[in-house]
Amino acid sequence: MIGYTSLGTNDLTSSAAFYDALLAELKAKRIMEFEDFIVWGAGDASPAFSVHIPFDGHKATAGNGVMVALTAGSRQQVDAVYHRAMALGAADEGQPGQRADNGFYAAYFRDPDGNKLNVHHIG
Repeated sequence: MIGYTSLGTNDLTSSAAFYDALLAELKAKRIMEFEDFIVWGAGDASPAFSVHIPFDGHKATAGNGVMVALTAGSRQQVDAVYHRAMALGAADEGQPGQRADNGFYAAYFRDPDGNKLNVHHIG
């Protein structure tokens, strides 16, 4: 149902470097690139992810209560994405761990622009 998600950035070059390295852990790569935004995808059947310079010309800010959740193929991939994010300068919002009895294993972090992300695996 979700086609893509978008997060704002104030530095597209820096944000692109962060997400190139981070999303490679999830086997995603750039699928579109323009002067003011970049889109990554992991295949035709999966939603895409993008970062944008705000259209209105105002400073990008992280939304309070807004989070993008990324699906991982295993707990090990959750760990790898989280640790890559930390190495790339992300801020910790919750280390990898079991979050619910249904097998929900997740980690939380904020990108260099302050946007909150989750990476998770259920199983």
